Amino acid sequence: MHIRRSVVPAAAAAGALALVAAPASAHVTISPDTTAAGAYAVLTVSVPHGCDGSATTRIAVKMPEEINSVTPTRNPYWDVAKKMVTLDQPVTDAHGNELTERVDQVVYTARKPLPDGQRDIFELSLQLPEEEGTTLAFPVVQTCQEGETGWTEQAADGQDPEELEHPAPLVTITAADAAEVNADPGSDDDDGDDGGDGNGLALAGLGTGILGIVVGGLALARTRKG
Repeated sequence: MHIRRSVVPAAAAAGALALVAAPASAHVTISPDTTAAGAYAVLTVSVPHGCDGSATTRIAVKMPEEINSVTPTRNPYWDVAKKMVTLDQPVTDAHGNELTERVDQVVYTARKPLPDGQRDIFELSLQLPEEEGTTLAFPVVQTCQEGETGWTEQAADGQDPEELEHPAPLVTITAADAAEVNADPGSDDDDGDDGGDGNGLALAGLGTGILGIVVGGLALARTRKG
């Protein structure tokens, strides 16, 4: 009897904890591999379920105005497209290119609907803004075979974000990291330098090996003559 009395409250507490944690884990989320100001980041969009049991057919991720260019990763189960909008004023990107339009949305359309009980992820490569402390919102609209869910809510001043039923995924920019900021995935300057050093070492090693063979051959010939 004493054992039963101690186990029941523990089980009830565990169940209550699960109920509290469930809503947060059920949200559509975005996880960046870095949040350093000015860095090139890969954002992973996670879709853990459908719309009230209905399979997902489309995921549309809206880009914040601070983001101009996005490179989506291919997903074999989805077709991907970028929706562009014209900029009020042209801007120059990190590579010196003049941009007259920016990516407004990245849209993934399912080739076969994603069942409610399955999860999928979508990766977006982009450069983060240089303003530390900026919080970027990435509203997501999840369309299903029946209905849709807009993960677009943002907390008002003084409001607890945990109160939101369908919060938009957020990314907050942190202090810059020189190594991450310079790690431009579109640049191969570093690879070229490393490759040149590697070729030099390889040629030096080859020359040493050939010299060793020649010296060894001469020594063998002298031994035979003796």
